[in-house]
Amino acid sequence: MQPTPVELTSFGFLHLPKDADGRPVPPSADRIEDVRDRLRDPAAARDILDLDGLNPRVQDIVLNTPGARELIANLADYADLPAGPRRIAIGCAGGRHRASSLTEILARALRDRGREVVVEHLHVHLPRVLKTTVDTATGASA
Repeated sequence: MQPTPVELTSFGFLHLPKDADGRPVPPSADRIEDVRDRLRDPAAARDILDLDGLNPRVQDIVLNTPGARELIANLADYADLPAGPRRIAIGCAGGRHRASSLTEILARALRDRGREVVVEHLHVHLPRVLKTTVDTATGASA
């Protein structure tokens, strides 16, 4: 019997709807992987700003970020557990570089293990988000 397909979703926290308390509401998943603080943002490399995580060059940069290979190996092993997840969602700030790259790389790794994978990128097509700083005392943008 073939295992259930693994559904992988990439998203950007800055594009998500907010709950009543103003917190982003991530997509439904068995595991949400937030890489905003875990992996350096590759968008700092100016020559890839106009590219997205579907581009092999961006994927290579993300994969060579410290901690990325270990994260992919961990997620692939987790997805292979007998009672493993049906859905994994990976989020970064905008969903354009890290999350979409990692989702594509993880999909490849799982397919190499013989797993059926369905991939959805929620925000990869959206423009890069430039965060503004917010004064926590007043809530005003700076």
